[in-house]
Amino acid sequence: MFLSNEFDFLIQWHLTERCNLRCRHCYQAGGLVDELSPAEKRDLLAEITEMLTGWEECHGLHFTPSFNITGGEPLLSPDLFTVMEEIARLGYDQSLLTNGTLVAPETAARLAAIGVAGVQVSIEGPPEVHDAIRGAGSFAASAAGVGHLLESGLQVTLNATLSRLNAPYLEDMLSLSTELGVQRLGLTRLVPYGHGRDISGEMLSPEEARGLYEAAFAASLPGLEVVTGDPVAAQLSDNRGRAPGSPPCGGCAAGVSGLTIMADGTILPCRRLPVPIGNVRTDSLREVWATSEVLTRLRNQSLYHGKCAACARWSVCRGCRGVAYASARLRESDDYLAEDPQCFI
Repeated sequence: MFLSNEFDFLIQWHLTERCNLRCRHCYQAGGLVDELSPAEKRDLLAEITEMLTGWEECHGLHFTPSFNITGGEPLLSPDLFTVMEEIARLGYDQSLLTNGTLVAPETAARLAAIGVAGVQVSIEGPPEVHDAIRGAGSFAASAAGVGHLLESGLQVTLNATLSRLNAPYLEDMLSLSTELGVQRLGLTRLVPYGHGRDISGEMLSPEEARGLYEAAFAASLPGLEVVTGDPVAAQLSDNRGRAPGSPPCGGCAAGVSGLTIMADGTILPCRRLPVPIGNVRTDSLREVWATSEVLTRLRNQSLYHGKCAACARWSVCRGCRGVAYASARLRESDDYLAEDPQCFI
């Protein structure tokens, strides 16, 4: 049985697929889609609230919901602040994921007034490395945006997508984080999907990934915390081993503790796992969560393949399903239950 009746539940919401950069690390190609209308966005928030309330009443569980608002570039969405203000009114925590280039002083002040929990800004390394990945001149614009956010009193996380393009610059990323004055440096792995597929040859080996994470976690810089949502990296500091078949209690959120809503209402298990499981325009979120075959399979270790199938850490890891699926697609397979090819545990 589960060890607690307290559960986090994360909604990743892509408000728009529009972006002002064409990044070599992007997970999606972006482009024009039939985005949800303002009325549909209000209805979605009401449905999410109804779903969570229903779960609590039916099962005696308490959920701590939160939202990651992202894109594309979310600051290009005309409804961004309307949506975020409504989320705040409902009492949910929320964070904004942005490339930072469009953050003006008034933008930062408005985010602070809403009370966002934090803002994540994508920075891939020192200026020349970042610009090579994100586009010429983007580092300066992103760094300026970071400054505006910090001046407004917001918590800022610089987030780097690790690959061989920026692996040699880890110390520079740590130093840059302290120089800019941010509170956190976040690390994720390259997912070879969308534009990222074009640089799949730059993916780290398991040994390279482990070495980078170990060096980052060992760094001791006053006022700076190194964080990651990578379920494999989390195992470096998590000594819990559970018997195969144990219910999930942590690790990859796909199918377990969150959902992704795309700009057109498509429902995904995770923003990095592009396997549609419904659409909020036609499907009930609560029904999708309970009956989706994809989500059911993601929750069943006996259906996994490779190392994940028998791993004692499955319930607290499950590998990154996004990396596993995108890597399988490189082999012309649709196996979202494949092992994580960068697992180093």
